[in-house]
Amino acid sequence: MYLRCMVKSKENRHPNYFEAILQLRDCNEQIVGLVQDEISRGEVKLTKTVKVSSGFDYYLSEKQFAIVLGKKLLSSYGGYYNVSASLWGEKDGKKIYRVTVLFRCCNLKKDDLVEYGGEKYRIKMVMPKEIMLQEINSGTKIHLKYREMKSLKKVN
Repeated sequence: MYLRCMVKSKENRHPNYFEAILQLRDCNEQIVGLVQDEISRGEVKLTKTVKVSSGFDYYLSEKQFAIVLGKKLLSSYGGYYNVSASLWGEKDGKKIYRVTVLFRCCNLKKDDLVEYGGEKYRIKMVMPKEIMLQEINSGTKIHLKYREMKSLKKVN
């Protein structure tokens, strides 16, 4: 999944300069390694990496790179993806924004058994923005958004 993102070289930047934070949460080592490879191959500067309790924060010099990488992770692995922008300041009358790109992995896969609302379900499909469950007894199918995943319990 080599990511090509056209980045203009900006030589006169402070060594700690960043425009984006890529937040990886609940991701396995394979995805973390893939992200680190993409960052090292791209023409983007990694200012710093912060280990947090549920993942990593990567401080990157290019907003567009972080946004595109987050979308690629979402389409390849499924999960929750969100981009938020915050006003950082003004330069020459132009507002400057920093973005935070959150990618939360889905640690569930097709045919896993889960409990939701006191009922047992089988995961039928893991899609980029939601999960489809099928109740074991009745066969009723429901769709859950990733923000509702916290209420799922994996059953052995």
